Amino acid sequence: MMIRSKPDEDEYWNSSKFKAFTFDDEDDDFTRLKESKRAVNSIRSLVEEEDEEDDVEKVSWSGEPVGSISWSVKETESSIRSTGEVRDQSFPKIHTAPSLPKNSSGYSLSSLFKGKAKTGNFQSFSESFGDPSIRNYAPELRKPKSEYKDYVSDWTPEETVKRMQQGKVYSLEKFHSLQDKLLLLDEAVNAHDGNVITAVLIYLKKSLSKEILFRELITREIALRHYIHYLKEIGEQKLLVELFKSLDRTEDMALMQYRDHLNIRDENKRRDFLKNCLSLPFSPDDATHVQDHYTLLERQIIIEANDKQVESSGQADIFKKYPRKASILNMPIITTLYYSCFYHYGESDGTFSSPANIRKTFRISDKQFLLTCLGARAKLKAWFDVDALFTTKNWLGYTKKRSPIGFHRIVDILQKNNAPVQVLQDYVNLVEDAEQKISLAQKYKCHDVIINTYRDLKDRQQLIVYRGKVERGSSEYRKIEEILSNSQIRWKN
Repeated sequence: MMIRSKPDEDEYWNSSKFKAFTFDDEDDDFTRLKESKRAVNSIRSLVEEEDEEDDVEKVSWSGEPVGSISWSVKETESSIRSTGEVRDQSFPKIHTAPSLPKNSSGYSLSSLFKGKAKTGNFQSFSESFGDPSIRNYAPELRKPKSEYKDYVSDWTPEETVKRMQQGKVYSLEKFHSLQDKLLLLDEAVNAHDGNVITAVLIYLKKSLSKEILFRELITREIALRHYIHYLKEIGEQKLLVELFKSLDRTEDMALMQYRDHLNIRDENKRRDFLKNCLSLPFSPDDATHVQDHYTLLERQIIIEANDKQVESSGQADIFKKYPRKASILNMPIITTLYYSCFYHYGESDGTFSSPANIRKTFRISDKQFLLTCLGARAKLKAWFDVDALFTTKNWLGYTKKRSPIGFHRIVDILQKNNAPVQVLQDYVNLVEDAEQKISLAQKYKCHDVIINTYRDLKDRQQLIVYRGKVERGSSEYRKIEEILSNSQIRWKN
């Protein structure tokens, strides 16, 4: 391999058409492209730098802030002047956009985007955007003039109500005088918007004394109803009582006071509270209801204390076989009657726990008493007691089953309590309508009822059809055969 001396090697490289890379070579278009890219990267880094780094201003030797628009323009111009004409046509010329005037801004780009002021005789952020030359590049977006009124609070009552309906910003605090507040309330009522009416009433409740508010609501029935409903929703019981009293609505006032018993947990205190309520000015029907409520709770307290003692002592078999699952206190009257029929059936009328005593005291109808008592005795499978509920005697001593409700309903109740087939057949037979009787008998498989009904109807064809549904050789099958062979029956088909 041929080894050249140092002078020969320099001459070779300088005379070659290929040039080695040097940091001082700025005489080609590729260098200009790198310079432009460097300027762009400097702008990007200035925009993305942290706030704390923005506090330090970087300036060039000419005094221009590094990264500013004027600095970038100068750097680009000096680069173009130093390169001269483009020698290689493979690189297209880069046409730069017109630059901004130098005196248009003294901010760095980072300050311009973040709105931070710099020291020196530079323009402010607002002044920079106020310059017409800059406005061409970053125009200000203005809101429509129709929206400027959103930031003004001098609305009339009518305008305020409309804004409330539209969900826009509004203020009720500007309505200071009583007249303005009442005009606002009247406009809300005329708008027929319950939400707006309630919002205005809440404001009046806070800004007016209750005496003035009550006085003005007397002549505004719609607003009054909304206000009463609002007070009930938020549980302002005392204020409601005062409102009803000022309106001379004594019955409503009494009912509101009566409702306070719901907040009393102790049964003895609740009983005493109900006793005090008896003197309130209720309507006749409400007075009867309150009296019954007090009497019922008083009786429940007595029954509960007695049964609790008997159950704990183990003296009664009914409590051993069917332990109590819950207390009877504060239960409805029908639940109390069911409890009495379940645990105290057959007691004398003189005891508080007797079903007959409860029926008489609280004026329970025959139908309601029968349904409740039937459910309790059927639950215990006390079928003799069930029969006794429907058995009556006439003046000749003959017995007959009667019921204030249809026997088809009684059959359903008995079946739900798993009554035996014989018991069900007895009550299915008491159903008067033949089709309904057959339907129930088929539903609960009461074969004797179906056979006897077809026999009474003299319907030979239906009896033959039903014979095919029962088991051959069974007692039902033999019974059908005997009926069909009876020559004394005059069949209709």
